[in-house]
Amino acid sequence: MQIYLDYSATTPPRPEAIVAMQNALTQQWGNPSSIHEWGQRAATVVEMARSQVAGLLNAPSPDSIIFTSGGTEANNLAILGVARRYKTPQHLIISSVEHSAVTAPAALLEQSGWQVTRLPVDAQGRIDPSDLKDALRPNTVLVSVIYGQSEVGTLQPIQVLGDITRAHGALFHTDAVQVAGRLPMDVKQLPVDLLSLSSHKIYGPQGAGALYVRAGVELVPLLSGGGQEFMLRSGTQAVPAIAGFGIAAELAQQEMTAEIPRLIQLRDRLFDQMAGTAGLVPTGHRWHRLPHHVSFCLTNTCTSEPITGRTLVRQMNMAGIAISSGSACSSGKLNPSPVLLAMGYSEPAATAAIRLTLGRETTEADVDWTAMALKQVLERLMPVKLAVSC
Repeated sequence: MQIYLDYSATTPPRPEAIVAMQNALTQQWGNPSSIHEWGQRAATVVEMARSQVAGLLNAPSPDSIIFTSGGTEANNLAILGVARRYKTPQHLIISSVEHSAVTAPAALLEQSGWQVTRLPVDAQGRIDPSDLKDALRPNTVLVSVIYGQSEVGTLQPIQVLGDITRAHGALFHTDAVQVAGRLPMDVKQLPVDLLSLSSHKIYGPQGAGALYVRAGVELVPLLSGGGQEFMLRSGTQAVPAIAGFGIAAELAQQEMTAEIPRLIQLRDRLFDQMAGTAGLVPTGHRWHRLPHHVSFCLTNTCTSEPITGRTLVRQMNMAGIAISSGSACSSGKLNPSPVLLAMGYSEPAATAAIRLTLGRETTEADVDWTAMALKQVLERLMPVKLAVSC
């Protein structure tokens, strides 16, 4: 029996997206910038996908969607694209639980003289809005806060944080890669100026993403070239990937109403089945949480050698179950998770974290089998009664 529970890392492209990609590869393979028939067939595919992605966000215009190579590039375009508007360093605010696609460009700006404030979070990974109010300065030009944290599943109070930022007169960006397609988002109502999303998190292909840019927000492009994507992202568009992204976004919007409660029920079932397991502590907020996301850390194990999240990933893989030890971009590293450290966990606990994320194909039987297998792995690895606190 094989069970895939790493949907926050990537999702399998759905059949409809694959068909759209095949059609683009075989029938709409022209350069979208060309004005002849072959080029215009490809351009039609790109613009259809732009409308489909805009629909997922209820964006007022498809032109507010800028296609990128993925969520990382979208985050970089948002942060560095704003920063490059200024001749002198300004002030940037991010949270202490951002994905590396935000922390890395922020660190790059810091090296060039920018002031960067990293907002603290509580033990569940949530920001106190009053901390944002206190952190704002006259030269704060951008606030970037992740919507749904990929390692611990916690949702931030984006509406409140965006309202505070907007009242101050700064721009607000959110990395919504884990939220898009899993929870409804309406950028007509949300006080966001920039929002990042990724195709392969919503059953589209890898290699495509998008940045929503509110009308009137100016960015300086990261790439120089032919001026595609409204002069903001030069380079011939990856038409097949964009086609798959578009259909995945459209279907995610249609299916969300039914899928959200189903995933929440499975999520809570897995949490409930693992409750009381010695040495295993849930991480992240229990209710302000992504609907598909389950995560834990291990306590001090009293074993001869510390047990890491990677150890559990390998053991579960041997049982035919795919989980992860944190963000897919950092799960191959042995360093403690910066996200868990920011939430107050010890270094051993922050190195012994796992994440199980559910998806379209996940069933109750999958959850039940996974809970049984994980308990057996823990009993085998940690025969000694454990402490209860991280």
